[in-house]
Amino acid sequence: MTRLNGSPRLLVVEDEAMLLDMLCDTLIEAGFDVVGIATGAAARAELAARAVEFDAILLDRLLPDMDALDLMPEIKANPALVRVPVIIQTTLASTEDIAAGLAAGAYYYLTKPFPPETLLSIVRAAVDDHRQFRQMQDNLEQAQSVMHHLERGEFVFRTLDEARRLAMQIAHAAPDPARIVLGLTELMLNAVEHGNLGIGYDEKSRLIAGQNLAAEIERRLADPHFAERRVRVQIERLADVLSFTVIDEGAGFDWQGYLDISPERAFDTHGRGIALSRMISFDALEYRGRGNEVRCRVFSQ
Repeated sequence: MTRLNGSPRLLVVEDEAMLLDMLCDTLIEAGFDVVGIATGAAARAELAARAVEFDAILLDRLLPDMDALDLMPEIKANPALVRVPVIIQTTLASTEDIAAGLAAGAYYYLTKPFPPETLLSIVRAAVDDHRQFRQMQDNLEQAQSVMHHLERGEFVFRTLDEARRLAMQIAHAAPDPARIVLGLTELMLNAVEHGNLGIGYDEKSRLIAGQNLAAEIERRLADPHFAERRVRVQIERLADVLSFTVIDEGAGFDWQGYLDISPERAFDTHGRGIALSRMISFDALEYRGRGNEVRCRVFSQ
């Protein structure tokens, strides 16, 4: 199958023929390029042949020939697939089942039956996350930096665009910028959105559902109440550790529940950034005080 007009390509694995047709039709009508298959063995073969082509994988949990979670170690071990988001669709919605999927690396969930708008909301969130990751990797490869010579410094920014550009540069302070940039970007974006602009978790969910998040961010950036707020990023290099500290001017938040991806939030379109930063990008991550300061460290090997 040839990718259509550069559309995001999805692998959809579902053994019920009518549901597979419905999923594919809904996604194609929404502008996605879809490969639909019915078994775990076919999914394994498809991923082995065209891993680099997929932007997200929609995977039925209980397939006729395997538990879909048995595929996850293979997906996560493949460098071309390790960052591709996997969306599990399932009737197994207990806390234990969801926790097992999260532990395997499936960070998005759909509980059957689900309406088309829920399907599209989750798929778009997953594809957008993957697109942003790939864009960061492309930009990182092109970046020129002397950041690995920096021993101590502080940078200040205000907007999401400034956060992304700055994260791309200061990630070069680390031995493995490609590993660091994803988590650093997430923490810096959180400091603007949730910290300085005061957009709470539930409010962000509503804004995303109404496709109003970008407009609300721009409105608050122009609001005098928020306009002067800045985020600081401090870098310190010692003999055996590199530290990044992100400090915003917001009221803080109850951060303890966000260090891991909880089953309760597995069905949401956002809320994974802190946990992914902790699991993927940094050797240690800790919030301080009321939650408007986060310190993350990379240890020398």
